[in-house]
Amino acid sequence: MTAEPDPPRRRRGRPGYDQEAILRTAVELFNRKGYDATSMGDLAKELGLTKPAIYHHVTSKEQLLGLALDDALDELTAVVTEAAEAPAGRTAHERLREVVRRGVEVLVAHQPSVTLLLRVRGNSGVEMAALDRRRRLDERLAALVAEAAAEGALRDDLPPALVSRLLFGMVNSLVEWYRADGAYDPATVADAITTVAFEGLTRRDGRGPDQAS
Repeated sequence: MTAEPDPPRRRRGRPGYDQEAILRTAVELFNRKGYDATSMGDLAKELGLTKPAIYHHVTSKEQLLGLALDDALDELTAVVTEAAEAPAGRTAHERLREVVRRGVEVLVAHQPSVTLLLRVRGNSGVEMAALDRRRRLDERLAALVAEAAAEGALRDDLPPALVSRLLFGMVNSLVEWYRADGAYDPATVADAITTVAFEGLTRRDGRGPDQAS
């Protein structure tokens, strides 16, 4: 019996740096300076590496952008897909609430990548592909809104596509102010957004402003 050949050795980069670490720094730099204004030389300086050392891990700045946008979109897509394709037994209203709640969790966990995603304008093929994926997410969420309205759980006098954008907009607004070391933890923020979106701010006990005290 002949011995099996050893598996090919995995190519290793410079100690202390891998693609994930380079991507993390690149996203921070893109958000700070703007993607178009950031060069690979800027990234090399930020990392304390040479450009050839970076190219050992990635082929281009555009690849870094694509990886960052996928980091945000893959998680959001998984959340919406799971809700849209959930087995029978859960109402559309329940699944829609879950999308909003989990959307907050995704944004908090991937805030730098989501921030970058919200800033792309379609200036390249990578950006156009990301915008197309966002559009498809909007469409799937709008279909879920329409389904919940058909169940009678939501009012039906508002366009589902508009409601979808407003829901995503409420969640996406977190990129402007949420900080992990701030006053509110992710669960508190998720509870608040879900409550405001689906129950509103009006008191349920019938007490008006003159009766609040």
